[in-house]
Amino acid sequence: MDEREETRKIQFTGKSSYIVSLPKQWIMELGLKQGDQIRMIRKGSSTLELYPPKFETRSQKKEDALIEIGIDEKPSTVVRKLISLYFLGYKTINVKPKSGRLDPNQRTAVKEAVKKMLMGSEIISDSTGGITIQVLVNLLELSVDGAFKRMLHLTKSMSNDALLALKENNLELGQEVINTDDEVDRFGFYIIRQLKIAIQNEHMLKEMGFRNARNCLGYRLVVKNIERTADHATFIARDLLEFKKSVKKEIFNKIQEMNEFCLSALDDACLALFKEDYNHAEQIIEKTAEITKYEKRIRDASKSLKDDEEIYRIRRITESVRRVSEYASDIAEIVLNMNIDKAIKKKALG
Repeated sequence: MDEREETRKIQFTGKSSYIVSLPKQWIMELGLKQGDQIRMIRKGSSTLELYPPKFETRSQKKEDALIEIGIDEKPSTVVRKLISLYFLGYKTINVKPKSGRLDPNQRTAVKEAVKKMLMGSEIISDSTGGITIQVLVNLLELSVDGAFKRMLHLTKSMSNDALLALKENNLELGQEVINTDDEVDRFGFYIIRQLKIAIQNEHMLKEMGFRNARNCLGYRLVVKNIERTADHATFIARDLLEFKKSVKKEIFNKIQEMNEFCLSALDDACLALFKEDYNHAEQIIEKTAEITKYEKRIRDASKSLKDDEEIYRIRRITESVRRVSEYASDIAEIVLNMNIDKAIKKKALG
């Protein structure tokens, strides 16, 4: 049982009223007194949330947000404000001009952001006088774990497809890898939004399966590492689109072996995250140290190269692949930090 959890008896009073007493400590900490009103909200069929008077408007404030845009504001600035409000958990976001009308470039940037970045959002009103965005996604329809697994799957596919495109000199597949990065970011933004909501709401924290707010921070850092992995797959695809040719077959095979090793380490790190497995995370950190042998194989295979351009490309591609092992190690480190207390307790009991 959680140390903050208490059990209280339901009592019957009068002819039709049921009452439950409130913890004295809670009343004193909030400075409440007899006669103060407590707001109750029913969540689902089995949960009631209690809010003291000073928090009465908190949920209302989270319902609607307004961004007033100056005519000279860059579209990128407008998008950053929009993403920030999405992260904060607002259900409706209104984008309006401070005066006059929205610039066409501003309108286009907002609509593209909603389409490509803000999962569960749609535009319900669009004109030169303003845009209204509504976040429709239900917290329970797509869990944080579910979104994260989808994000991880897309990222691994990007890494494999980027190398396949390089092998086949397939420019269309390379462009598809670049386009998929937007989808990975959408899942990342969605997860961050959910984590912020969980931190602010204890009920949602438990509902999403987190033991404490510290674990939310851990997930946030993990998401960042997955986003970076996707970025490096994009770098490889952009390299192909820039040079429009593959690399020497013998060297490519070594790079592919390295990529398979890195993605395997990433998979294992995320599995340790889902299982909350401290020992497995330690093993992954040791495993990622083996990346040096793959780097040596690529260096050895590259010694015969005379073309400076190809040498440069191989170094850049190898660096992008190598980074994935670093991100796997970072995720494993986060898993250690999230589960150290469990590991210590288990060792003490054993």
